[in-house]
Amino acid sequence: MKLHWSPRSPFVRKVMLFAHETGLVDRLELRRTVVAMTKPNPELLPDNPLNKIPTLILDDGSSLYDSIVICEYLDGLHGGAKLFPEEPKAYFTAMRRCALGDGLLDLLILWRNERERKHPDPDYLAAYAVKFDASLAALESEADALAATPFGIGHIAIGCALSYTGFRFPDLEWRPRHPKIAAWLADFSRRPAAVATEARDG
Repeated sequence: MKLHWSPRSPFVRKVMLFAHETGLVDRLELRRTVVAMTKPNPELLPDNPLNKIPTLILDDGSSLYDSIVICEYLDGLHGGAKLFPEEPKAYFTAMRRCALGDGLLDLLILWRNERERKHPDPDYLAAYAVKFDASLAALESEADALAATPFGIGHIAIGCALSYTGFRFPDLEWRPRHPKIAAWLADFSRRPAAVATEARDG
């Protein structure tokens, strides 16, 4: 299988972290792919018309895209403990957590793009800050339950989103205000799969 990949993308990191956790990383052939909102990559478009990574090319030449879809596909390829729970209540709790993590990542990427504009819109900046604070408050209230739940896709999504703040938003300094989820992130960041997939420029 071939994976359109970049070391900077937090959504690619989700897939890579998942692959490390499930022992599948050696089955992925990484294809370095550069994407930008203002410059579509012609080599990626045939595999993903949305011009987004990660995109997974299967052995039959078909493609899967969106990190959650790729992760769920990979969960069917290994014999270990599943990272998508099979029990319905646990499954939907994990998927809600995944939606929060992915949504927080989307917010952070849009916020960063707005910050880097020549003339950022103050209304957008203020709205992103409010949504970020609300997301962190929700995660703080759920930190104990998250820590008590078997590791899975929700943990991966939330961990990748929170880690992205350190990579691209070091000025936010949210940890002192949210000590429980900060402690949870510290534990997450020590996992071998998390260490192996830390985001980097280059």
